[in-house]
Amino acid sequence: MVKQASEGKDLKKFAYFLPNTFTALNMGCGFFSIIFVQKGLFHQACMLLLLGSIFDSVDGRVARITGTESAFGEQFDSLSDVISFGIAPAFIIYNRFLFDHGRFGMVICFLFCLAGSLRLARFNANIDRVDPSYFQGLPIPAAAMALIGYCLLSLEFSFPFPQSYFTIPFVLIYAFLMISNIPFYSFKKSTWIKNHPKWMLLILILVFCLIFIYEQIMIFSVIITYTLLCLGNYGINLKK
Repeated sequence: MVKQASEGKDLKKFAYFLPNTFTALNMGCGFFSIIFVQKGLFHQACMLLLLGSIFDSVDGRVARITGTESAFGEQFDSLSDVISFGIAPAFIIYNRFLFDHGRFGMVICFLFCLAGSLRLARFNANIDRVDPSYFQGLPIPAAAMALIGYCLLSLEFSFPFPQSYFTIPFVLIYAFLMISNIPFYSFKKSTWIKNHPKWMLLILILVFCLIFIYEQIMIFSVIITYTLLCLGNYGINLKK
């Protein structure tokens, strides 16, 4: 009996340790991404943040499955997200596009970090007050994917105009979307997904395969499509 009780305690400790491990891996991806940027390895830095987003999507689900959700895990996840989806993508954008703009470029990238931090703080404060079907403002991982998708796109294609003309408004728009009250669909309570799980699984597999093959184009395309669809839905509802 004593041995079984001891094993049960060990399993419980491991269950609490597991989701935080994924959160730590997400933070590690953000940290090492910054180091890769300093070496000029932008593609690798962006792919590390993509990997971090996968870890970030896993840790919460693991916590719910194992019944180990906690206030500590929520705060740890937010701190990790600030590094991986706030600081790291802003650092990538600054070094890739805005380095020659000096202090002005620094301020633009800082505003993205600030908006992301405010978005996370608001999420934690309102977690029990917001309809889980929607996010209040664009989630910071999605905004970060928009930035790294844009960076990967720039590595694949050359622009016919100075890139800063597009980069500055692009970064500011996504900073604004994070702190806005615009609802972004979360897919958590989608009746279509519940009624068509096989189709949803097929779509997800197809998207992941395309991202794996054409990451330079697909990450940017997926995030832009999601953003425009949510904004379009918001605009339609405003007119009703």
